Amino acid sequence: MACLLETPIRMSVLSEVTASSRHYVDRLFDPDPQKVLQGVIDMKNAVIGNNKQKANLIVLGAVPRLLYLLQQESSSTELKTECAVVLGSLAMGTENNVKSLLDCHIIPALLQGLLSPDLRFIEACLRCLRTIFTSPVTPEELLYTGPDHQTILFNHGAVQNIAHLLTSVSYKVRMQALKCFSVLAFENPQVSMTLVNVLVDGELLPQIFVKMLQRDKPIEMQLTSAKCLTYMCRAGAIRTDDSSIVLKTLPCLVRMCSKERLLEERVEGAETLAYLIEPDVELQRIASITDHLIAMLADYFKYPSSVSAITDIKRLDHDLKHAHELRQAAFKLYASLGANDEDIRKKIIETENMMDRIVTGLSESSVKVRLAAVRCLHSLSRSVQQLRTSFQDHAVWKPLMKVLQNAPDEILVVASSMLCNLLLEFSPSKEPILESGAVELLCGLTQSENPALRVNGIWALMNMAFQAEQKIKADILRSLSTEQLFRLLSDSDLNVLMKTLGLLRNLLSTRPHIDKIMSTHGKQIMQAVTLILEGEHNIEVKEQTLCILANIADGTTAKELIMTNDDILQKIKYYMGHSHVKLQLATMFCISNLVRNEEEGSQERQDKLRDMGIVDILHKLSQSPDSNLCDKAKTALQQYLA
Repeated sequence: MACLLETPIRMSVLSEVTASSRHYVDRLFDPDPQKVLQGVIDMKNAVIGNNKQKANLIVLGAVPRLLYLLQQESSSTELKTECAVVLGSLAMGTENNVKSLLDCHIIPALLQGLLSPDLRFIEACLRCLRTIFTSPVTPEELLYTGPDHQTILFNHGAVQNIAHLLTSVSYKVRMQALKCFSVLAFENPQVSMTLVNVLVDGELLPQIFVKMLQRDKPIEMQLTSAKCLTYMCRAGAIRTDDSSIVLKTLPCLVRMCSKERLLEERVEGAETLAYLIEPDVELQRIASITDHLIAMLADYFKYPSSVSAITDIKRLDHDLKHAHELRQAAFKLYASLGANDEDIRKKIIETENMMDRIVTGLSESSVKVRLAAVRCLHSLSRSVQQLRTSFQDHAVWKPLMKVLQNAPDEILVVASSMLCNLLLEFSPSKEPILESGAVELLCGLTQSENPALRVNGIWALMNMAFQAEQKIKADILRSLSTEQLFRLLSDSDLNVLMKTLGLLRNLLSTRPHIDKIMSTHGKQIMQAVTLILEGEHNIEVKEQTLCILANIADGTTAKELIMTNDDILQKIKYYMGHSHVKLQLATMFCISNLVRNEEEGSQERQDKLRDMGIVDILHKLSQSPDSNLCDKAKTALQQYLA
């Protein structure tokens, strides 16, 4: 019986609480506009810093009435402004408060308020909008985001209207203008190209940004200016070898990575620098030798240290909760630094305990840290030397296989891409990866709805099949199944198709393997080859397919599947006379393998091909201006003369 009493008790408590708040809501419905205004002002004073009062007023239906008053033409500007202030205060409460406001369609009402001629009312609406949009529960799509949003602002003269604010006497105004430019320029060539030529008091905007990132300026200003220049550079508006990037922006961002800086400054500095240098090898080299950056980043993993200089307990508590962001930023920057240069990769790997740190990062609870660690490892795995040494010494493949078992798609894409590198023929990790069940895992990836995962799955299988034993090839074919193989050969994604053809080519190499595979799968493979050669595919696809035919023609018994298929023979003849040399060369490999005279049945094959007019085409090709094609044709003709 006791549990039945809980509800009435809760209801009575709620009744008492809401009763004390109800008079605030009741006053919003008073017929006297002056009393309504005073009621809203009193409500404003009652809710400041009082989350319980905010929740009560929302439960009692204050929000729809406040929004109604805010939108009424008959409401005075002062009343509208006070309503917007109260709504902003309610939004500063809990996430549930924000959800309640969104359910009442607050966004359109506030956006409409921005059309008012009254600056105080506009400011109140903007403050409220900012509070709502900085809440994690607000869906971004409620306001235009990304390129669309940038374009709308750009087309409405945002650049010209904001530019002069950079010379404001108010630091806050200058900073907001800077932040706005960084958001506008991000991954937007149109905006960035315009910013380069904007003049403010006779000075070009990039020059103003450079002045703002000098050491004597506040850190926030230095960082945001560096972001503006970084985004303009990445959008192609400023050259990567421009002095504003090499001598100003890059050194400024490296400074931000110093352990003297606050945690959030170090994170932002490292992530922005990673983005700046990501595509440019020269910037990567410059960054790697600036202020001992590679060693400096190692401190990101030791934070906060036992001898931390932080005496502010609140700051220490904050930093302990956010220390993972430092590790994430360090991994990102190491990944960019090591993207191209072998010497830089070596320096990174030789940094104290680096491989252990990356391996630990692969199993962190934070998805973002795991993703950054995998990206870092992927960048370093481009090194043949490191694949043979450090990666083997630390058995990197083990945690990587664990990551691949259960991870979000964004991590799977990078992890599977790295697995492709670990499965290269010279990698010592190849064998243990095979023994740990990689074939089934990769075959599973080829069935993913995500094209990038399908590509990586088939790419890794292609690497696995390269110069592999017959048993491994048989395992791949069995796990993949011919049905899935042919589904991949008709995949709408060109990369998937190309890698599947590459896999087939690697499977069909060395004569005993070719004959074995064609004896069990020959009919389906010949059917797939026919369909691709007849289809609307590009030159590269058809070249790969003709190379597969050339491999089949190299088999001892497999070549009969070509010789007994008149349709395929006619296609070979057609591509011998094609206008594209790549396709002609691919067919020449096939013909050379078919007419080789030291093999059994060569005379019959040569006769059949002569009757088809192949010899006449060979004579024509022996006069080709392309020396490669000419040589191949002459070599094939010699088989007839021997």
